[in-house]
Amino acid sequence: MFPLRDDIPGERVPIVNYTLIGLCVLAYLFQMLAPDGGEDFVRQYGMIPVRVVQNDAGPIVAKLNVPQRLPTGEIRVVPREVALPALTIPPWLTLLTCMFLHGSLMHIVGNMWFLVIFGDNIEDRFGHGPYLIMYLVSGLAASLLQIATNPASPIPTVGASGAIAGVMGAYLLLYPHARVVTLIPLGIIWQTVLLPGPVFLGIWFLFQIGSAAFTPSDIGGVAFWAHVGGFVSGLGLTWFARQAGWLHPLARTREDA
Repeated sequence: MFPLRDDIPGERVPIVNYTLIGLCVLAYLFQMLAPDGGEDFVRQYGMIPVRVVQNDAGPIVAKLNVPQRLPTGEIRVVPREVALPALTIPPWLTLLTCMFLHGSLMHIVGNMWFLVIFGDNIEDRFGHGPYLIMYLVSGLAASLLQIATNPASPIPTVGASGAIAGVMGAYLLLYPHARVVTLIPLGIIWQTVLLPGPVFLGIWFLFQIGSAAFTPSDIGGVAFWAHVGGFVSGLGLTWFARQAGWLHPLARTREDA
């Protein structure tokens, strides 16, 4: 499923949301302009679990399990040593920098589109500063859960999707009556449907949990556990903020919609 738009108009200019998108695009341009296509950039500023756990910014050697297909068709996991170069920043800081890096053009376009659709409404309710805090904390929670699933992994984790998952968790709690225009591929036919926000977000979240449960944590690919961690963090932070009375109220037109 791919969201095209929601039916909740923004009330204020989402300054923080636009700034986050701009920083992600700028970081991606730096990656693409790097001599090696951004690989060293990702190794420097992506979140590598084994580095964060060891808190070691120097050159280290880590083990990586690599799936290998045998002539019989059987797949065997072969451990290999991976040399990681020294970092120019403390390892803990990569928990923050990794949120602004992306692995491909489709990766950043998809993430930024989700942020455009859901982020403006959450910035409305939180306000600019608190929204930024919620976003970053959700991203940190996403990385920490990803680390917990395989703390010895030398695979860099990059992307804003963990933080954006936190925004989606907040949206689920704050806009239960919202509807999302969704594009669904049905074979060669692409169908547009109007889904209730909780249905869209619920299906998305269940897909993340199912994918995380059946995807080995020691291979590359999508960091599904990071999505789960960010989503749950966003839900929890938003519930706490609402209980504490820190959120801006909905406009009357929304309450009556």
